[in-house]
Amino acid sequence: MAESNPSAELVVFLAKGLVGQPEVVRVNVLEGGRLLELETSEEDRGRVIGRQGRVAKAMRAVLAASRHGRDVRLDIVD
Repeated sequence: MAESNPSAELVVFLAKGLVGQPEVVRVNVLEGGRLLELETSEEDRGRVIGRQGRVAKAMRAVLAASRHGRDVRLDIVD
């Protein structure tokens, strides 16, 4: 999953730095790598989303600015 996709590796790296339980962080690669679904523990989901979605927006901006993430969509799943 995340090991073969540079965009997914970037999302995992960013998310693990934010959460309290980094071992639970997973990224599912869907639609041929054009959709990434970020899964965290329920307690850490708020940290990844941030107030008014600011952290999630920042993660999406970094992903879009990366070479491999230009056309990739990031979803944070419940």
